[in-house]
This record gives sequence, C-alpha cells and structure tokens, in this order.
Amino acid sequence: MTTPEQTHHWKRKTILFLISQCVTLFGSTLVQMAIVWYVTLGTSSGAWVAAFSVCSYLPQFFASFVGGVWADRYDRKALIIGADLTIAAVTLVMMLAIPRIADESVLLGGLLVMSVLRSVGAGIQTPAVNAVIPQLVPESQLMRFNGINATMQSLVQFAAPAAAGAVLTVGTLRFTLSMDVATALLGTGVFCFVKLPRQEEACERTSLGADMGMGLHYAFSDKMIGKLLAVYGLFTFLCVPAGFLAGLFVSRVYGTAYWYLTAVELAGFLGMMAGGLLISAWGGRTRHVTTLLVGLTVFGAMAIGMGLSANFIVYLVLMMMYGIALTTVQTAMTTLVQQKTAPAMQGRVLGLLGSLYAGCMPAGMAVFGPMADVVPLRWMMIGSGVSLMLLAMFLRFDRHFSGDGNSFLKR
Repeated sequence: MTTPEQTHHWKRKTILFLISQCVTLFGSTLVQMAIVWYVTLGTSSGAWVAAFSVCSYLPQFFASFVGGVWADRYDRKALIIGADLTIAAVTLVMMLAIPRIADESVLLGGLLVMSVLRSVGAGIQTPAVNAVIPQLVPESQLMRFNGINATMQSLVQFAAPAAAGAVLTVGTLRFTLSMDVATALLGTGVFCFVKLPRQEEACERTSLGADMGMGLHYAFSDKMIGKLLAVYGLFTFLCVPAGFLAGLFVSRVYGTAYWYLTAVELAGFLGMMAGGLLISAWGGRTRHVTTLLVGLTVFGAMAIGMGLSANFIVYLVLMMMYGIALTTVQTAMTTLVQQKTAPAMQGRVLGLLGSLYAGCMPAGMAVFGPMADVVPLRWMMIGSGVSLMLLAMFLRFDRHFSGDGNSFLKR
C-alpha cells in the first residue's frame, strides 16, 4: 500500500481536499440554519422546531456506522462525491417543488423529508471524510492537519449563520437552497482534482450486518479505542449544559437582547477557531493523550467558571476559552482514534465516533433541557464541569492513558 510519505505533493492534496469539504459544508450549514430560522419565524411552534432538530441529527446517528462500513468497503472519494451530489439532488428537487406547493403544512412536511435525507447523506459522507485525512497525511502530521481542518470548519460555521440571515433577508428560501446546490457542485469539482493514495481494503467482505458487528467488536475489544469512544460520548453529553444551552442561560441571567446571544455565539466560534489554530501550530510537540487530558480539564474548569460568573464580559472570555478547549479535545480525540485504528477499520471506527456525537448530543438535550426548568442551570453547568474534571483525573491514572510502555501513548 502507498503511504502518505511516499505520495508526492501530499500537503497540496490535503489542503485542496479540506477546501473542497469546507465549501460543501458552508452550503449545508447555511441551508440547515435557514430552514430552522424559516420554521421558527414562520410557525413559532416548538413542536415543529423540535421535529426539524431531531430530523437533522437522528438519521445521521443511524447512518454514520453504515457509512463507516462503506468507507472501508468502497472507494472513499466516490462515496464522498456521491453523497454530496445526492444531497444536492434532493435539495434541487425541493427547490423546484416549492413554487408548486400552496399549503404551508405540505411545504413544512417536504422540508422535513428533505432534512431527513440530507442527514442520512451526511452520515454516509462524514466517516469517509475523516478516514481520508489519515490516508493523505503522514501520521506525524495528523494532529497539525486535524487542527487546520478544525479551524476551517469553525470559520465556516461562524460565517454560515450570518450568511443565512443575510440571504433570507434579501432573498427567499428557494434561493438559499440553490446556494447549497452551487456549493456542492463547486466543492466536488475541486475534489475531483485530488488523487487519493490507494486505500487498504478490508480482508474480506461479508454482509453489512456482519461488517458492522466486526467493527463493534474491533473497537471495543481494543481497550484504548473503546475507552476513547466512551470518553467522547460522555464528553459530548456533558457539553450540553454550558455549551448547547448557553443561549438559555444568557437569556435568564444577563438579558434577552439579541446582541447578548450574538456575542455568545461569536465568542464560542472565535474560541473554536483559535483552538484549531493553536493545535495546528503546536502540532505533535506533546503527547496527544496529554493534550486530550489538558483539554478536558480546561473545558471542565471553564464550565464551572461560566456557571459561577456574574459578569457578562467575564462570561464571554470564559466562553472563548471553552471554545478553545472544545476544539482541543475533539482534535486530540480524532487524532488518537485515527492513529490507533488499523487502516482497514478506520471507516467503521470513525463512523462510530460520528454516531456517538449525533446520538449523545440530542440525548443530552433531552435530559438537560427539561431539567433546566426544574434545576438552576448554573448548578447543571458546575456539575457538568466538575464531572469532566473528574473524568480527566480518572483517565490520568488509567494505565492505557497514563502510559505503560506502549509507544502509541508516547505520541
């Protein structure tokens, strides 16, 4: 098999690949935000907003592991381009259908079906994207380029909501959907010029169910990978009080003005971009396990600090640090999983990682959201922060994380 070190111009190929994915991500995020805002302003219905939120994440939860199996079975480039173009085709059909739909409930139903199909497509595409990065990048440079990827994605997620608001203000929902089709074509066009190294295929192909079972057995029979996946799921779940419920906390404590909510979003995304830049600059100068544990500890401390804060400016500074720690944890986690997993199993294991995010985040919302109406949100934020710091302390003394002579842990 051709290794990244043996492949010429791997940096140029990697940057082109990351740019292509950021272009398509921009269109997808813009449309997702536009749909949620359209439904929120058009219906003022919590049930409809909840339905769209569930349909944006739950299908991806179920599709990610299947997508991971396919990423190990089939050509990843074809899989990524195929998923992108299929999502664009679904969006195009909806765009063409809108003028012929007179009933608002039918339109909402159509948008709901479109959200489900787009989420399935994202579940198929994401594991393949994450598996392509170690296919292109030498192992010694994985942390650096995962950091660059995190920075680019944070920039896209920072810009897309503002773009969605501007487009909806001066244009229509139909025009917004057309932008996703255009970015999908542009992104896949760029990716077509990226030649990937030959990927290592699974030793044998069995049924889809057997391949999924093999992936689960591989992931959880390896103590390190199994613990990394468990930590990532718990981390995502505990992110909810201080992260995903930040808007609710700010509206209750500091005020309901829109600029408060905008400032919080800006601080969080700026922190995430700064975290990606920090990781890409720092690269592999320290053990990745150490980076993960420091990130978890800082993340927990910032959640506690935000829960205790009474000053909005202090809260914003802590939120920015929270964003830095978030990117640090996610990048270190992804890099460790990529390094530890055998090439022929990376699609399945990274698919599991995607399923954990798509499943644990809504689970956290389902638990902490209603709880926030009974228990003070400050206490929940402090409790989640303490839990994350205890988790980091526990992992520090776990032999698989603290180092037992295994060269992997010294990276």
